[in-house]
Amino acid sequence: MGLQCGIVGLPNVGKSTLFNCLSNAKAQAANFPFCTIEPNVGVITVPDERLTQLVEIVEPKNTVPNVIEIVDIAGLVKGASKGEGLGNQFLGNIRSTNAIIHVLRCFDNDNVIHVDGSVDPIRDKEIIDTELQLKDLDSIEKKISKIEKMAKTGGDKDAKRAFDVLTIYKNHLLAGKSARTAPVAEEDKDCIEDIWLLTAKPVMYVCNVDEASVNTGNAYVEKVKAAVKEENAEVLIISAQIESEIAQLETYEERQMFLDDLGLIESGVNKLIKAAYKLLNLATYFTAGVQEVRAWTITKGFTAPQAAGVIHTDFEKGFIRAEVIKYEDFVKYRGSEAAIKEAGKMAIEGKTYIVQDGDVMHFRFNV
Repeated sequence: MGLQCGIVGLPNVGKSTLFNCLSNAKAQAANFPFCTIEPNVGVITVPDERLTQLVEIVEPKNTVPNVIEIVDIAGLVKGASKGEGLGNQFLGNIRSTNAIIHVLRCFDNDNVIHVDGSVDPIRDKEIIDTELQLKDLDSIEKKISKIEKMAKTGGDKDAKRAFDVLTIYKNHLLAGKSARTAPVAEEDKDCIEDIWLLTAKPVMYVCNVDEASVNTGNAYVEKVKAAVKEENAEVLIISAQIESEIAQLETYEERQMFLDDLGLIESGVNKLIKAAYKLLNLATYFTAGVQEVRAWTITKGFTAPQAAGVIHTDFEKGFIRAEVIKYEDFVKYRGSEAAIKEAGKMAIEGKTYIVQDGDVMHFRFNV
């Protein structure tokens, strides 16, 4: 579906190291600011144990997992909203993404230079928040100036509604708060769709910690959790250094032994990719046959015809019905269509069916 999460953070917080672990693309991770000048884009496979299980049952000739795109965006400094440093480039790159992964440094290390000379994840967060908010405020004020006259003459109801909604956003931003937490009804958010507010994007905070803190967190992490509690944002704890070491191991067995030694169930990278997929409001359905087992990415809430359209537009246009098997039933009956039908576990669904995460589907269509 071409959806992107952008990794952002101040210089030297570990975001490029993390990106390297996520992707086969190699961003230059170095101990100096602005080592990432152009946004690096990595196409990331989404780990899904269900796909592995389906492959074991069906033994297909081909397997296709879900993917998402992760963009490593150049570092930012104070004044970016006014074009300081790489500000204009940073803000332009982040505007094109669908969600934000905000990496915060939550470890002490005298050998890794911090751009502001000390470790303070809340200060770092506020620097980036402020720059994004200032840019959003500029966008809001420009739109208000365009519609203000029409709104105040009273003849244009749509202009009046837009003016009122934009004023709420403006006051919220002036108070130092991001657009995603503004007290605006869902149906009124269409008023900002054309200006692509940066702080309206969903966000996840990644606390980059040292090895000793990877299981339990630390005082820095607790401060971050307290600071973002009103944003309804997920906070992940990851050690970019550990992830870098895991990435250098060649076999699955070696990686699992390494994780076991650290008392970890899965790598931080896996957790991050899954969380990013969730952040983008995505779900997965599967098609399963001897030629191919494939995971398909859809937006949550898609109807059966919309889900079919992800495979091919003709599937959506000529949609007749969908044959749906719940993942758990497919596994229970080992993929036997006869056994599944006999147990009454194959549902025939029409155009209004809302596809559920994990559905195994087969579409009937006519063009």
